Amino acid sequence: MLARPLGGVSLVAAAERDRSGQGSRDPVTGPGERLALNGMGSFEWDLDTGTLTLDESGLVVFDLEREEFDDTPEGLGLRIPADDGVRLAESTQAALDGGMETYGSYFTVQRRDGVDQWTHTQGRIQRDAEGRPVRIVGIVRDATAELAHATVLRKLESARAQQATIVQRTTEALSRAVTVDDVTATLTGAGALERLGADGLALGLVENGAIKIIALSGESLEILSERRFTRLDGSLPLSQAVLTRTARFVTSLSDLAGEFPLLADYLSRIRFDAAAYLPLIAQAKAIGGLVLFYRRRTEFSPEERNLCLGLAGIVAQSLQRALLFDQEREFATGLQASMLPRRIPEISGGEIAVRYHSAWSGREVGGDWYDVIALPRDRVGIVVGDVQGHDTHAAAIMGQLRIALRAYAGEGHPPSTVLARASRFLAELDTERFATCMYAQVDLETGGVRAVRAGHLGPLIRHTDGRTGWPNVRGGLPLGLASVFEQEDFPETRLDLVPGETLVLCTDGLVEEPGTAITQGMEALAHAVRSGPQEAGALADHLSDRLWERWGSGDDVALLVLRRAPDPGTHRAPRIHQYIHQADPEGLSEARYALRQALRDWGMPDLADDVELAAGELLVNALLHTDGGAVLTMEVLPEPVRRIRLWVKDRSSVWPRRRTPGEAATTGRGLLLVDALATHWGVESRGDGKAVWCEFDVAGSARGVG
Repeated sequence: MLARPLGGVSLVAAAERDRSGQGSRDPVTGPGERLALNGMGSFEWDLDTGTLTLDESGLVVFDLEREEFDDTPEGLGLRIPADDGVRLAESTQAALDGGMETYGSYFTVQRRDGVDQWTHTQGRIQRDAEGRPVRIVGIVRDATAELAHATVLRKLESARAQQATIVQRTTEALSRAVTVDDVTATLTGAGALERLGADGLALGLVENGAIKIIALSGESLEILSERRFTRLDGSLPLSQAVLTRTARFVTSLSDLAGEFPLLADYLSRIRFDAAAYLPLIAQAKAIGGLVLFYRRRTEFSPEERNLCLGLAGIVAQSLQRALLFDQEREFATGLQASMLPRRIPEISGGEIAVRYHSAWSGREVGGDWYDVIALPRDRVGIVVGDVQGHDTHAAAIMGQLRIALRAYAGEGHPPSTVLARASRFLAELDTERFATCMYAQVDLETGGVRAVRAGHLGPLIRHTDGRTGWPNVRGGLPLGLASVFEQEDFPETRLDLVPGETLVLCTDGLVEEPGTAITQGMEALAHAVRSGPQEAGALADHLSDRLWERWGSGDDVALLVLRRAPDPGTHRAPRIHQYIHQADPEGLSEARYALRQALRDWGMPDLADDVELAAGELLVNALLHTDGGAVLTMEVLPEPVRRIRLWVKDRSSVWPRRRTPGEAATTGRGLLLVDALATHWGVESRGDGKAVWCEFDVAGSARGVG
């Protein structure tokens, strides 16, 4: 039974006797018999001899007859399982080795009828003058009832702890839910049913005299989606619970089918045994109903019923809060949307696409806006801006400012004047808000762009060869602040948009992310533009999908994409256009490569060297001696003599002149070189600038075009 500690010493249940061996006994019931009446006996264990003595009550506790027990520790092995014996021996040995005076332990006794009896022993260790243990005396008792009661208490405590955990975890999860969609996602997402302590769930909202099921979770419950809308007439258990505001706990769904025939077919197909139908009450009003389904449940204890009612209360409060949020959000976004233009005017010579995204976080809406304004002389004004703040006041100011700016632009004022007047308008409003803005007037026939900034992000241009760049657009203070500080100077920057190029305007929500530099967002936008499709609408969708997902859609975003229509010419007279920015060192090499590639595609590779050299000279002159970039155009003129014409257009009104440089001069030979290479060359006025052109005869080329 038990291993012998201390060289033969083991657990001994023995009756404690008087040291003289003589103890008075009641003629009817002795001390041992009185102990036995309470399921308790005594023992004495002589550690030197290994003798173990049990009184009669101790024998009763172990369910042993006197003749069965040989007064040795091994004799208890008839009733104590081997594993328990080893554990008890180790416990006793530890007490003896540790110098302890007492010890106690629980173990099992296997009775004759096969029932396992929990038993407890407690002993006192007696030692000699040298501290050596010599004897143990103590008691053994039947602890089955005690442990059974403790087990019940532990189960109740465990159940209470589990219920408290369910309530705590559900409350914590729903505390982060803002919208009704957030609530349903919390109740049906990964681990949600386990968090609720249920096997299935159905959630409905009261809407126009009916219950609309908005969430289902659990195996086989998808069939209930066929009854997603149910009249609130008590014909189904959930509507009955909502109408009566009384929870119903069902332990047999088959019995429920007899009471509600409309539900009979569905109940026969779902794989659950019990359900709790719970009304959702918030502010003394039934706003919906919750059904929790369970498997292998035959009853609902009072604690379990209270848990279900508590969960229903938590869900009701979360739904009420979410419904109010959605209503406020709908009002705010509706106000915001009403302040934006209802339609975008059609333009000739290009295409425009706009996209707007409202931030999803919180009740607040922003003051971001866009606009496209038809201007005199077939021009178009494009605007993006952002009013300070994220509330309905910002949205209202945005609407007023947008209309004012549109009116000033429509009167034909230059861009600098438009922003100056808009700034003054905002400063005179009864508000302390300011606004940033980017405004540009675009002539799609000539490609001329007059751009101004008021504390806003500048435009991004995608060139025809796929490169992107952020041109240096000069700017002033934000609108409103500029007037307060009497600095209403908004200098214009002239840009050229060649056929096929794209202009992208946006608010900072597209390129900013908390905790990161805005340059990272600008690089991400440029990369997305480079890799995106050519058409304006497709590119706007591409940017929306890539960047709104990247930043998490935490801020309002206004996006405007304008693309000038490409001008490839015709099959017989093809044409290419290229814009070379003054501060773009790669532009020259890219332009030369584009010219050579085009001539190869057109079947004129023999002209590539001469055309490339002449173009380089004209471009360098334009970039060095004018204030701005240059537009390069190369086209085939088929009639009357097929030839190549090269144009380099800039915004300077000063015409170039051919000089005769000295032998030591390092400049002045550009036009001489062009004159030597080209068949003809000349200069023409073009709007607010000029164009230097030269032509090359293609008679000697490998093959003609067309």
